[in-house]
Amino acid sequence: MDKLDPVCMTLPRSVSDGAALALLQHALTQQGYCFVPAALTRALLGADDAFASAWPAFAASWNNLVLDEYMADGGKYRQRRHATLSLAAGQSSFCLEPHQPHYQSLEYNPLNGGVVRHYQPVEDAVIHNPVLAHLMAAGSQVFGAIRPGVAWQVEMHQFRITTDGSSAGQPTPEGMHRDGVDFVLMVLINRHNVQQGMSTVQDPAGKVLQTFTLTEALDMAVVNDERVRHGVTAITPDRAGQSAYRDILVLTFRRKA
Repeated sequence: MDKLDPVCMTLPRSVSDGAALALLQHALTQQGYCFVPAALTRALLGADDAFASAWPAFAASWNNLVLDEYMADGGKYRQRRHATLSLAAGQSSFCLEPHQPHYQSLEYNPLNGGVVRHYQPVEDAVIHNPVLAHLMAAGSQVFGAIRPGVAWQVEMHQFRITTDGSSAGQPTPEGMHRDGVDFVLMVLINRHNVQQGMSTVQDPAGKVLQTFTLTEALDMAVVNDERVRHGVTAITPDRAGQSAYRDILVLTFRRKA
């Protein structure tokens, strides 16, 4: 059977705020990480009317994730979907590649690494949603300015971490880690009835560089994965006896060979 051509989506033409772009590029270049509050994320994304109208459906898609069956700790607190995207240097579109498994070595994920993990794909409507196109455009601009002329493989992960109060939900059960890529972009989608979930960034020697908590939809953290490690503390319910969850989108950018 012939290999199917990837499906490609046009990047938005809206122009990101130059100051927001410059701030993020400077932070990544100088310190290797940046916490981006929601207001600055919207400026960075050049969020327009199409973005605003598309956001509710994009966020609601986290209600359709699938239980992660690969948790080596036996946990049932993580739901997810996965997709592989590509972004050629200087192009006006990004492409959805044929669905493929996710793999990390034990070096980068001592809990769940070393196993080829087959996850359910991100739904087509999410791939075609303008919110994703804005995020991909921002990544292309920011990371492309730091590493000009690079083509990227982007892995897209939708995560929902849940807790019922009987046990904590673990956003990063592998602990402080690197992902073995170039850059990682993490965007908070929703946070319901949640305590904790504090993010920490460390240098390679384990020195804490910054701590912060993503609390508002579109709060974002971006790291140069070659320079720093990151992790998130467990979440617990704010109101006992009620559902609690933390929804996040992770986009990892790796230079294509």
